[in-house]
Amino acid sequence: MCTGKCAKFIGIFLFPLGILTIIANLLLYFPNGKIIEPEQLTDFVWYFHGIVGAGLLVFLPAFMMVGAGGEGCCANRCGMFLTVILSALGTAGAGYCVVISAMGLVQGPLCDTGNGEYIYPFRNDTNEDNYLFDQDRWSICKEPEKVVVWNIILFSILLGISAIEVVLCLIQVINGIIGVICGTCLRKRKINVSGS
Repeated sequence: MCTGKCAKFIGIFLFPLGILTIIANLLLYFPNGKIIEPEQLTDFVWYFHGIVGAGLLVFLPAFMMVGAGGEGCCANRCGMFLTVILSALGTAGAGYCVVISAMGLVQGPLCDTGNGEYIYPFRNDTNEDNYLFDQDRWSICKEPEKVVVWNIILFSILLGISAIEVVLCLIQVINGIIGVICGTCLRKRKINVSGS
């Protein structure tokens, strides 16, 4: 079993996930594909959880994992130790995205309910009366159009992808610790067979 190859596989897999979280976070700035005033955006958009947390902070360990899985100076115990440190940072960043995305889902979007004033109409919902499970209530938001669906889809994507990133980074922490202790690869021993 090669801990280096496992690290490289995880690192390569993290890149598209990080790109997807950045795109999903950026789309939250344009509800229903429209440009609106910054003060009309939900406050959870401004935490940059998909851009920084599940994006940039996950790219750091991903780069190191790919390096640790290849040939050369990074493919050693020191490289694997660095993947442990950076994967812990990636876990924290992706975990941050999980928390903010969950809060964004539960609290609901900022919207105009028809009187020209932007409010959070779903902020005081109880667990039994949550807007997520009552689609009839979504029509209370008039502007931006379909902002409730927009936020639910994008925050759900961010929540799901960042949860996967947390799991992958934690796997790499364990894999990296094994790589530090045992080395990056258990090499096959060559058996010298000589004919008599």
